[in-house]
Amino acid sequence: MTPADLVIRDAEAADLPAVRALLVETWHATYDGIYGWQRVAEITNAWHSLENLKAQLGRDEGVFLVGLVGEEIVATASARQERDGAALLTRLYVVPNRQGVGIGRTLLQVALACFPEAPVARLEVESQNEPAITFYERMGFFLQRQARFDGRDDTPNTLLMAKRLFVA
Repeated sequence: MTPADLVIRDAEAADLPAVRALLVETWHATYDGIYGWQRVAEITNAWHSLENLKAQLGRDEGVFLVGLVGEEIVATASARQERDGAALLTRLYVVPNRQGVGIGRTLLQVALACFPEAPVARLEVESQNEPAITFYERMGFFLQRQARFDGRDDTPNTLLMAKRLFVA
């Protein structure tokens, strides 16, 4: 499999069950060792419910993308424009058995290209998710600071990372 076999397009309502399944599988593979299976199930049921995913479709200020190989949805990414013009990557996941072949890199590039005037891209990544941190560093992101996701105490520890996109 190469990124040449990858088709990236806007997510549609019919894609949501497959996107949810991808997110649940990827979250368990990534976070069970950090939070435990039960907490990961609670998070995915709350954050990645079909209702929540449906509410993210067609938002004017952002993109919700899927990556397909053949008919299989193997990746998803979401991003939106912040008030200061920055592109905020809110989701980038590749199903575990397809990681490491360039799908994430390609999907990240397409998502960020949707914001051609953004001076910077930002994201939050779980502070113990070493593979993701390494990936984002390879993609040119750097650490800004550590925080809690959305500033709430009941959410994961995150690292805030950024990447300069546009220099005037």
